[in-house]
Amino acid sequence: MLSMHDFKQPVQGAYCQLEDLLSLRFAARELQLTPRQQSRSLLSGGFRTRFRGRGMEFEEVRHYQAGDDIRSIDWRVTARTSVPHTKLFREERERPVILMLDQRNPMFFGSKHCFKAALAAHTAALMGWAALANNDRVGALIFNDTQEKDIRPKRSRHTLLAILKTIQEFNTSLQSPVPDPAAVSLSQRLRDLRRIAKPGSAIIISSDFHDIDQACDEQLYQLSRHGDVSLLHICDVLESHLPANMQLTVSDGQQRRVLDTRSRSLRAHYQQQFDNQFAHLQSLARQLAVPLLTIRTDQPPLARLLPTFGKQVCRR
Repeated sequence: MLSMHDFKQPVQGAYCQLEDLLSLRFAARELQLTPRQQSRSLLSGGFRTRFRGRGMEFEEVRHYQAGDDIRSIDWRVTARTSVPHTKLFREERERPVILMLDQRNPMFFGSKHCFKAALAAHTAALMGWAALANNDRVGALIFNDTQEKDIRPKRSRHTLLAILKTIQEFNTSLQSPVPDPAAVSLSQRLRDLRRIAKPGSAIIISSDFHDIDQACDEQLYQLSRHGDVSLLHICDVLESHLPANMQLTVSDGQQRRVLDTRSRSLRAHYQQQFDNQFAHLQSLARQLAVPLLTIRTDQPPLARLLPTFGKQVCRR
């Protein structure tokens, strides 16, 4: 079980533990998922949200009355009863929060303190507990190379516990950092997310974005049009910089190679690949006007989240 001191430390280990994900509810009290832009519609959760879309849920059908919007007529009931009926909707009073969590094989890697998959799991858990504390409905799309599971948003502790259990199951099933030949791309997972996320949702994506491309850009653009998207970039320091003057043996499980990091050109080429990917991600975040936060495996996730999502920041 984690203590308050542990919340200020980097995550430890290759896998996450369910008890640790549960303990994060205490640290999450320091977070508040307040949108960057506010509307005039006051919600039950103590903050204002954008209401990008209709933000309405069906409530009942009643007889049509003069002045009702004809677009709300329930034609099936009207045809069955031969009496005009109209649908009534009620405004949604809490914001759906959807945690999109990448647990694909390349996330099963880390050179300091923990693996990326474990860090992403802790980060998603923190955001989930913060959302539930704010009376938001919490859901998730959790995926690995070949499988995914979506849990529809509900304002329920039981639902969040189911999300954390699923996170732990996906995480502990990881065995190799080598991508599965049948791995589903991030762009396809984002396309699946678009079918789940309702207008006005807060969407928090935790991934290393190793395969981000133009297809991902288009899906993220569509998501950001109707929801509040936040990108949490999970990475390891070894992915951006090779240590100098070493011989590293690397393998994909079938072939083995030795990298001589005394070569400046090798180190420069390696770093350039990471820099290009990150520059793409930064440019996309600027274009879509969405927050991008990088969290490394040697950094405490709570400390990295507080400057953006901390309650003191949100009150300013």
